[in-house]
Formats: sequence, C-alpha cells, structure tokens
Amino acid sequence: MSDPVEQDALDRRVLDLANVSKSFGGVRALKGVDFTVRAGEIHCLAGENGSGKSTLIKLVSGVHAPDPGGRILMNGTAYERLTPPQARREGIQVIFQDLALFPNLSVAENIAFDHVLDGYASPVPLRRMRRTARAILDRLGFGIDLDAEVGRLSIAQRQIVAICRGLAADARLLFMDEPTASLTGREVDALLGLVERLRRDGLSIVFVSHRLDEVLGIADRVTVLRDGACVGVYPTQGMSGRRLAELMTGLTIEPGIVARAVPDDPVLRVAGLTRRGEYEDIAFMLRKGEVFGIVGPLGAGRTELALTLFGMNRPHAGTIEIAGRLVRFSDNRAAIAAGIAYLPEDRLTQGLNLPQPVGDNIVLSILDRLKRAFGFIPPKARRGIPAAWVERLKIKVPSLDHPVQTLSGGNQQRVVLAKWLATAPRVLILDSPTVGVDIGNKKGIYELIREIARDGVAVILITDEASEAFSTCDRVARMDGGRMIEQVVPGEISEEEFAGRVYAR
Repeated sequence: MSDPVEQDALDRRVLDLANVSKSFGGVRALKGVDFTVRAGEIHCLAGENGSGKSTLIKLVSGVHAPDPGGRILMNGTAYERLTPPQARREGIQVIFQDLALFPNLSVAENIAFDHVLDGYASPVPLRRMRRTARAILDRLGFGIDLDAEVGRLSIAQRQIVAICRGLAADARLLFMDEPTASLTGREVDALLGLVERLRRDGLSIVFVSHRLDEVLGIADRVTVLRDGACVGVYPTQGMSGRRLAELMTGLTIEPGIVARAVPDDPVLRVAGLTRRGEYEDIAFMLRKGEVFGIVGPLGAGRTELALTLFGMNRPHAGTIEIAGRLVRFSDNRAAIAAGIAYLPEDRLTQGLNLPQPVGDNIVLSILDRLKRAFGFIPPKARRGIPAAWVERLKIKVPSLDHPVQTLSGGNQQRVVLAKWLATAPRVLILDSPTVGVDIGNKKGIYELIREIARDGVAVILITDEASEAFSTCDRVARMDGGRMIEQVVPGEISEEEFAGRVYAR
C-alpha cells in the first residue's frame, strides 16, 4: 500500500474532463466522455483508430474546442476550452503520432526548438540548443548525431527525436501517442524505464499504444474508448490483454500458431548476399505461397536487405534467383518487372500519395501497363481495377475519389497493399505492415497476409514482434548485426524462447 503522501498525490487530479463532446459536421467524434489524470500517474488511453483518442488529445492541447456543455479542469483551473498557448502554460505537451518534425533542420534544432528559442529573436543560441538536446538524448540513452538532418533519419530515429522534443519542454502532463510504434524491444524497454522515472519525479503521463503488453506493463489505469464513447476506466492490475482487446473492439482475438507445410516450389533464392556495412552473407529460400518472417532489432539489416531485393540498393556480393533464373536489378522497376513488390515501413511518405484519391493511389504502380495509344488510360480500367481491390480488401472509404490522407491507418495500409497486389507479384515484401495499426485492423491485415499466401504469392514479413511473426508466418528468421542468425518453424520452438533470443542484450 502507498504511504499517505503518495496516496494524496495520486488522488490529486491534474486533468479532469467531464461530459466532453466534440462534433465535426454531423459526426460525433466524442460523446459525453469523462477522463481524469492524477498527479504522478501513468494513464493509458486505449481504443481502436476512430475511437476518439486523437480528438480527446487535441481538445486537451487546444487544437479543437469542445462542444458546449462539457467541463475542462486543468491544475484546478476551469476552462470552457484550452488554447494552445494556455495548454503549454499549464504544462501540457503532446508527442503526436505523425511526429510533426522539421525534416530540413538538425536533430538538435528539432529537439530544442520550442524550449530554447522561446523569447529569442537573434542570434539563435546554438550552444544552448545543443546542450539541451544532448542532455535529453543522454537521458534516453540514444546516441543520435546532433547535427544529422532529421529528414535523412530512419523512422525509428525520427520517433526518438520527437520524444526528446516533448521531454525538453517543462511538461507536467505529457501525452505520448504511439511513442514506441517504430522502436525495437530494447529501445522500448529503455523508453518505458524513462517513463517510470518521469512518473517518480511527479510527471503525469497519458500513454497511447496499440501494443497491449506495454499498456498493461506501464500504466496504473486505462480508459477505454469505443466509437467516441467511454467504455470504462479500469485498473491495469489484474487486466489481461485478451480482456482489454475485447473491451476495445468487441471481438475475441486469439492469435495462434498457423505454420503450414507448403509445397517445395522455390520462387526466390538468395545466396551469399552482402552489402558492406548493412548485411553480410545472407542466404535463404522462399517457396510459392509461403509466409517467411524476418525478426530482429533496429540495425539488424532487415530493411536494407528488403531494399536490395526490391532493386533500390545493389549488393556488393551474392546472388538472387527468381523462379530459378539469376537476376540483377538495376533499379526498382526491374524488380517490379521480375515480380517483386515492396510495402515500405513508412507508408505515409514512401508508400502513398496522401492528397491524391484512393483510386489513383491503387493504380499508380501499374500506369504503364494500363496505357494505350498516345498514353491514354481507359476510364473503365482506371476505375474498375481500384474498385475491385477496394471490395476485395474491404477498404472502408466513401468513394474512390476520397483522398487517402482522410483514411484510418489500417485502411491506408490496405490501400498500399492493393497498390502492390495490382502488379500481380510473385514475391510481396511487407516491412512492418502493422506499425501504428489498431488491434482490429491488425487482425484483418494478418488474415489478408494469409489469404495472399493462399493465392500463391510468396510473402516476406519484416516485423519487430516475435508474437506477430509466430502467429502469421510459416518460417521465421532472426537477424542481428547484419547477419541471418537462424531460421525456425513456429511450434517447433516456443515463441517465448525465440523472443528471448531476439531481444537478448
């Protein structure tokens, strides 16, 4: 039991929302939600995409004004609505899922931008900016170059920079929206350790994550939203991942080992593949209709290997065979022509043209195939092909003319899948396809992967999560330090034993 001082701190409310609603046109994004955060508490906000989590965060941070009739109480002060400056003065800081970084500025400038430059005109205090950024990075234990341009960093490194920027401010209430989505097991552990230290220092933290093990391992309480309404507030002690998933979705999700014995019909064979400084002596074989998982920490060489298979980076040594024929890709067009498709880790900047319609995104990879005389593309093909894929992949969108950026993360991922499946690939490489995707949509993506494999497409699934690989793949390889260490069959080795090897440090 906590001592009286600790208990008094826990009972003190930093944030208190009562009967808060928000409508956009005729759509009610929040419906009379109550939400409280106590001093020194880690509180999880759980729910699927579209449940109202982001809308609630934007109300608290001053981005949106609530509908009349609700109440916002922050540090004992009542507000009809919070403006962004008021929210910052109250110590509210948000690390949004889309990161909102300046890609053309350095790591140090991004981290310390608000904290150091507030109130300064010129000259820019570069030395102070670097000190601030380095102190935060050292607290997190990440050795990112302060002078590196953020736009050139990996998605995982950009996530780390965004986290550091939030911590650089004098926050009393910190919202972390999917902060671990792109981090490896070791980096997640380091971040969660930091979150615990910040809580002990009195900081209140609202943690949003689709990874239920993180929710239950870090939070004191969890508020569950579904369709804009509050399902309830629950202590995490005694809560199971299965029960939390049921509260969030209304579904029972029970991942199990699905490894199958597929016919010995090789589609892809790699031998001695090496790209100096990235990966070395990679060898594996992929069969028709097989799902082959590659798991490993950041820096293992997984994505670099995928980029070579897709013709983006040439290897320095080794061979690639497609259906028994030796191939050498000069670029990704050659890889696509050979039947390779690649869904990148960062779907927002690399996989989609966000302002463009769903239909145009789906046919983007096959425009050359659709062209007729004088570059004319028949309207029937331009509309019919996307419509067929929208129906098959169950993409939830009002029309093919709807911009992709308006869709949920899960539906955006399905649009990227449709774009590449339209090329009729022999091999489909999926790099972290469920990052930032909620539980219900994850289940749908897993089912899609298995359906694609049943149709004869060979699938390479790159993932940080051993559980995801074991519940989806027929074989799983472990990479570390640029080498493929081992290949296993789920069921012949336990998930726990394999995960222990992946995350051991």
